[in-house]
Amino acid sequence: MTRVLHTGDTHIGYQQYNSPERRQDFLEAFRSVVEDAVAADVDAVIHAGDLFHDRRPGLVDLQGTVEILRTLADADIPFLAVVGNHEGKRDAQWLDLFADLGLATRLGAEPELIDDVAVYGLDFVPRSRRDDLEYEFAPVPEAADHATLVSHGLFEPFAHADWDTERLLSESTVEFDAVLLGDNHKPDTAELRDTWVTYCGSTERASASEREDRGYNLVDFDDDAVSISRRGLTDTREFVFVDVDLAEGEGVDRVQERVREYDLEDAVVIVTIEGDGRPITPASIEEAAIDRGALVARVNDRRELPDEDEELAVNFADPDAAVRERVRELGLSDAALELDETVRNDELVDSNVRETVERRVREILEEDVAAFDPAPDREPDDEDVTTVADQLPEAGDDLEDSDESTGETTDDEDSGPADTASLGDFA
Repeated sequence: MTRVLHTGDTHIGYQQYNSPERRQDFLEAFRSVVEDAVAADVDAVIHAGDLFHDRRPGLVDLQGTVEILRTLADADIPFLAVVGNHEGKRDAQWLDLFADLGLATRLGAEPELIDDVAVYGLDFVPRSRRDDLEYEFAPVPEAADHATLVSHGLFEPFAHADWDTERLLSESTVEFDAVLLGDNHKPDTAELRDTWVTYCGSTERASASEREDRGYNLVDFDDDAVSISRRGLTDTREFVFVDVDLAEGEGVDRVQERVREYDLEDAVVIVTIEGDGRPITPASIEEAAIDRGALVARVNDRRELPDEDEELAVNFADPDAAVRERVRELGLSDAALELDETVRNDELVDSNVRETVERRVREILEEDVAAFDPAPDREPDDEDVTTVADQLPEAGDDLEDSDESTGETTDDEDSGPADTASLGDFA
């Protein structure tokens, strides 16, 4: 039997909530995964992309990553990985540097043999280039009884999918027993065309929406069977989620009472307020939580503002509609309107907004260099005008490109690792 540890979306270097401690947490979570791998004596650690949070990790993050990878090397456990959308560069990748140091193998169209398992890789490919992508892989070695593909992206049939998994499996020159994925921070597994397709989830919470425990997968290849099991990480930073449903007349005292029910020491505290009740000042709740030992505290007040007078109700009862009306008056292009909607979409993880907008700008400009030219004058109440923004999904619908993953890349390099649509260039 061959056993590999499948991890991904470690996002090393992410200084969540502008907290240096949170930045260190992401590195330490990766360290915990590697320590588990050594303790379990797995045959390989496979990383499905987004090792780093962006393409310019700090020196301390690089040094820490090298130290952790040396732990694997000293235990004679190979580290195999692909490039994710957060860390992808036009030229050489950080994985190439680690490979040069003898600490990693960058997976591609040529198989890496781990005992009797041939492991292939496919780096993140921007959506605009996938239609021309040919899934050509080198033949499976005779010594291999199994073949698995490692990739990074939002694959069907999982949430927010924009990658056709059926096409990948049907057109691939290799018949895979398993596809090990990264990008979606929620672990999940499905079977398509007799192939197991699985996400391992992230190793740290990159968003307050990620309430489930973090962890990784163990994948066993045994004779003709593949089995996938989930392992949790027990040493990650504690998140305390305080949900408060205020009744009419209740206010800050009730919120404070609920917060006091929890041990907040060194935790990230997320207070979510719904229902009715009186207005509150989030800063007062956050300050009280910090005084009780919380590392970070955030308050999300999801209540609608009271429509005490008609003008207030018109302007703010549906803030999205009000913003759409005002944006239309600005005469922006359809492309600019689309980006406006992306930025304001509540379902898109905060840390992924900047990377998503950057990538979408590139795709739009590739299709039309004049896409951001100002649009003709529009009347705010012109019902006949249909813009790109109007066609975007409402909150709760599947997103065009949600990562469940995080992303704050800001330089002008391409987030995909290459400019052509051939598998060899992307892998």
